[in-house]
Amino acid sequence: MAPLTALAPTLLLALTALALFVIDSIAPHSKNRTLFSGTATVGSLAALVAAGALLVTGTGTNGGVQFYGGQLVVDGMSLFFTIIFTSVATLVTVASYDYLAGETEQADYYTLVMLAATGMTLLASAGSLAVAFVSLELVSLPTYALVAFLKDNRGSVEAGLKYFLIGALSSAIFAYGISLVYAATGSLLFSDVAEAAAETDLTGVLGIGVLMVLGGFAFKTASVPFHFWAPEAYEGAPAPVSAFLSSASKAAGFVVAFRVFTVAFGLDITSSVDWVLAFQILAVVTMTLGNFAAATQDNVKRMLAYSSIGQAGYVLIGLAALGGGNNPSVLGMSMVHLFVYGFMNTGAFLFVALVEHWGSVGRTFEDYNGLGREAPIACVAMTVFMFSLAGIPLGGGFLSKYLLFYEAVGAGFWWLAAVGVVNSVLSLYYYSRVVKAMWLNDPSSDLSLGSYPIGLYTAVVAAGLVTVLLIPAFGLVTDPAIDAAAALFS
Repeated sequence: MAPLTALAPTLLLALTALALFVIDSIAPHSKNRTLFSGTATVGSLAALVAAGALLVTGTGTNGGVQFYGGQLVVDGMSLFFTIIFTSVATLVTVASYDYLAGETEQADYYTLVMLAATGMTLLASAGSLAVAFVSLELVSLPTYALVAFLKDNRGSVEAGLKYFLIGALSSAIFAYGISLVYAATGSLLFSDVAEAAAETDLTGVLGIGVLMVLGGFAFKTASVPFHFWAPEAYEGAPAPVSAFLSSASKAAGFVVAFRVFTVAFGLDITSSVDWVLAFQILAVVTMTLGNFAAATQDNVKRMLAYSSIGQAGYVLIGLAALGGGNNPSVLGMSMVHLFVYGFMNTGAFLFVALVEHWGSVGRTFEDYNGLGREAPIACVAMTVFMFSLAGIPLGGGFLSKYLLFYEAVGAGFWWLAAVGVVNSVLSLYYYSRVVKAMWLNDPSSDLSLGSYPIGLYTAVVAAGLVTVLLIPAFGLVTDPAIDAAAALFS
């Protein structure tokens, strides 16, 4: 048995969920938000530190640490993404301290967040399609409940129901795709699937299976055509949950897609099952539809939801540009963009939560008019998020987009980079609408914000600082990402 220390981040998150469950059993309906938020934050921070320590000490190198015959693999890529999941989870648990004030089921909320984060770390370490499916469900089931957490809010319940129904359909498609892959290859283990897929005569069955598995991942990453749930779920869910879904959950979908399509299916089968072409179509349609839809929204939350679909399109370039001889670099840059996206997108949704906390504002662009005069520090952070998401050099989003497009051009897919640049220019229009409203427009009525919530404010400012500091510290992120991506092709 490999040393369990390699699974320390996953175990810490699971133990935190268990601790919250025990506390809730002893004191049901407690409103001690300091205890619940503090326990969840300490647990996610401990998992973050453990993942960082394992990555720095080289635990993920030389094939990583394997458990149960390769069913679970802790390598550089799984640790890199675990840092993303735990960073987002920490920001969300800190921000939720204020958002859940007065709620009677806070222990349930934090337990669900920790269970979903546990599933994400397992998903990043999945070494077989069976583990990937079970882990995906461990992520999905808590998030269905989190979206519908505000039980007295019709929008939240409706969003949760729609999310659950579409999620159940996508799970069925994913499971059926796995069964077809098993029928064609006789195995669910990624390494065995790769060997059998290159020699199988059942290319038709394998091809349909691969496309159905791709559909399952498209749902989790909110890629077209399985994106319909995202605007409804993000708008109806509590804003911290929207941040969690659009950042950590999306990254979880991508990490398992990266591993499945590079290790299990590989580029050897593209002569018979051209999944790279499928990802090229998916990337172009996803980034274009997401950005055009975001540009037409009057609701800030829905704008951010559609923009997150557009951002998923950029990340898909990592898989769509494979085969051009630049594979580790282009896939590594997709991972880096997800890392930066985790902070700037989470920060943007938490800023919406902050504005919602101040009262009857936070829905339309007009609600943000003149906000810069009342809350300048938070609005500076939101400005950084908006411009960084658009690709303006105020945050790490500029470098991650630039390098992703640069590597795509280097791989010979200049047209994918061109589509990305055009979409980035379009996105500047709707991101700058928020900035204009905060700093240039006059408030439509007397604006009085009242108290400054400590947790939300801290989380927003922390996310803004990390987004800016990633510019000088970019090498600390790109090197492990490219090393982790290179290990998939060795």
